[in-house]
Amino acid sequence: MELNPLDDRIVIEPNVAEETTAGGIVLPDTAQEKPQSGTVVAVGPGRLLESGERCPVAVGVGDEVLYGKYGGTDIEVSGKEVKILRESDILAKIMK
Repeated sequence: MELNPLDDRIVIEPNVAEETTAGGIVLPDTAQEKPQSGTVVAVGPGRLLESGERCPVAVGVGDEVLYGKYGGTDIEVSGKEVKILRESDILAKIMK
């Protein structure tokens, strides 16, 4: 299944949560932090302005982004966990 987000929504594939600490302690699933970064896999056309034009989205497919811990909606598509966020829920784009 393929997702085509609407308006200023963005589909993100979250990065994998760390399973061990820096000291080598293995963390159970319940103690792992939710990832707050991921890769953009789909982008909507942008928010519709009062003038009828679309406001372009600031991120594109393949960009690495940071987002709020509890923002967006988590869903499963074709066996993969993805997150759907509004553009305003993205905090920053990771530059490499």
